[in-house]
Parts: sequence; C-alpha cells; structure tokens
Amino acid sequence: MPSIPSPQTVLDRVRRDVERNALRARNGLKLVSGVDRPGVGQTPKDVVWRRGRSQLWHYRNDPDTHGGVRHSPPLLIVFSLVSRSYILDLTPGNSFVEQLLAAGFDVYLLDWGEPDERDAANTLEDYVDDYIPAAIDRVLEVSGADEVNLFGYCFGGDLTLLHAAHHPDAPLRSLTVLATPVDFRHMGPLADVFRVGGLEVSSVLDADGNVPPRIVVQGFRALTPTAEVTRYVTLWERLWNDEYVAGYQAMTGWSDDHVPFPGAAAEETVRMLVRDNGMVTDRLAVGGDRVHLADVQVPFLTVRADRDHIVPPDATAPLIDLVGSPDKHELRLPAGHMGLVVGRTAAKTTVPQIIDFLRRRSEPVAGAAQGA
Repeated sequence: MPSIPSPQTVLDRVRRDVERNALRARNGLKLVSGVDRPGVGQTPKDVVWRRGRSQLWHYRNDPDTHGGVRHSPPLLIVFSLVSRSYILDLTPGNSFVEQLLAAGFDVYLLDWGEPDERDAANTLEDYVDDYIPAAIDRVLEVSGADEVNLFGYCFGGDLTLLHAAHHPDAPLRSLTVLATPVDFRHMGPLADVFRVGGLEVSSVLDADGNVPPRIVVQGFRALTPTAEVTRYVTLWERLWNDEYVAGYQAMTGWSDDHVPFPGAAAEETVRMLVRDNGMVTDRLAVGGDRVHLADVQVPFLTVRADRDHIVPPDATAPLIDLVGSPDKHELRLPAGHMGLVVGRTAAKTTVPQIIDFLRRRSEPVAGAAQGA
C-alpha cells in the first residue's frame, strides 16, 4: 500500500501551492499589464556604419574579461531580413553575443532595421552585393584586420551564402550559418501558398510596398497550429517562477516581433528560392550572374536543429553537400529554432561548439586594443 503522507507534509504542500498561486496571480497581472518586461539587446555597442535603415554595430569588449586576449579576425554577424536581431543578445546572462565577447571575439552585427517605403525596391542583389561588402569593408577599417569570420543567422545565412558564392575572392576567413534554409519545399504553409498555391507577393504587399510583419507571423504560427495553446498551458504551470516568466516574456516577445520584408527582395525570394528552389537545383542568380554554392570554398560550418519548427530539419539538411568547401562541417542539435542561441542548450552545447570552430580558424591577439 502507498504510504500516507504526514500532516506536516500535507501542510507544506498546501503552503507551497498557496504561495505559488499568489505568485501566479502577481506575475499574471504583470504579463497582462506589460510591466517589468525584461530589457533585451543590452550589451553595450556602437554604431560604426549606416546605410538606409541598416546599421553596423560594434559590441564593446573589455579585454580584462578574457585575460587580455582576443581573437582575430573579427566576427561579422549578418542577421535575417524579417525579424529583430536582439534574439542574439536577448537578456544579460542569456546572450549569444555575450558568450562570443567573453570568449575573446571582436563582434560586429549587421542589423537591417525596420524597412519602410524607401526599402521596398531593395533586391537580394542590394543586400548581397552592396550592403554586406560595405559592412565587411567597414569592419576591416575599424579593426585593422584583412579578413573577417562571417556568420549568417537564418535568412541572413542565405544572404551570406549568396555573397560568398558570388564573391569567391571576398576577404573571408570562414563562413558559419545557423538555422539557414536551402530546400524551400520544406518551409511549410508560408512557402507553399506561393510555391503551389499560386499566391503572388504583389497581393500581400502593404501601402509601403513591403510584406507586412503580420503575414510573416501568421505564416510561422501556421507551422505549429497548437503551439499557442501548449505555450499558455506551460506558462500557467510555471507562472509562479519569476525567472521562467522573464525568459518567457523575452522569447515570446521576439517570436511575435517581426519587421517588414522589402517587397522586391520578397518577390525575388519567392521566384528564385521558393518556386525554383534555386539553392538545391543550382538555379541561382545575383546581379545577372549565375552563382553556385559549390563555389563557396572557405572553411564552413552549418548549425541546424532537429526540433526547429520555423526552419525544419529537412529544409537545412542538403546544405552541407551543396557547399564546395573542402573544410566543411555540420553541427546538428536536439534543439528548437530559438534554442540554438538562447537557453541552456545554447549555453552548454551550441555556442561552445561554434566558438571552438571559430577559434580554430582564428589567431589569439594578446593585449590588442579594440577600436570603436
């Protein structure tokens, strides 16, 4: 027979449940009212270059935090065109950027800002052949280096792949891409409505000529239609936990926080990457030139997640075989899309392995001062 709990044990459980319910009520009110939202993107940085709405950020780094040693060449992160970059610098203590800085890297990030009517005519060529090379040049100027380690996040990875393929002589020491789709047949309902459903990008453009954020958000939600319910059930169970609630606010805030997709770039993406599936079928063109992923020859790392519902595993799987580099590696992790860069899996597994890859393709520079 099961043992009967003592009166003290029962009393302790009641007290715990009463306390947790009180905390649930308090945290629930905070969530509804929007107070005490955690600060995101707080790592100090300087804007060292601007073009249109885009900015190049240089993160400040105290050499004393890593024994006075940093790694060269600098690391340039190119973010996605459709979401906010603060997922990489979510909150203090839960930040991909923080970990890179602590490991001694000189970190820059190309943030696209919030496109408006002035960006509607931007094509993929503008980003691949103009913005990215200009940002690389500015990083080299600020750092005094002659190469960069290039890093592309999500659709930013597609942009960096196209750049490296179109510019085989670019000053790249290495290329790392994370959660980057190449087989767009597996990108779910949002891609399918354009690929087989016959929907044209022109029919969803807003008055500014861009794809509005709500279209992107709804497309991602359609990938996991029950996720919203599951999310709230989990939240209720852990609503008493202040740390969990803060993390929940930060991550769900980001997942619902997208930016417009420039109209011309969206139309080109649908035509070349979605309908032609150009990454896989080798039907890519930039600036009127045919480009081939096989021409990417720099040391290469692709990082993908087995539980990624935004960029499913089948969408990322072919990439390792498409890139031509003789020094190429794949890191496949049991994580979700956000779990690659935030949370325990990121801190313990993803980021350390990315750092190890970058360190092996960098040199330590002792006592070097960092420019702003």
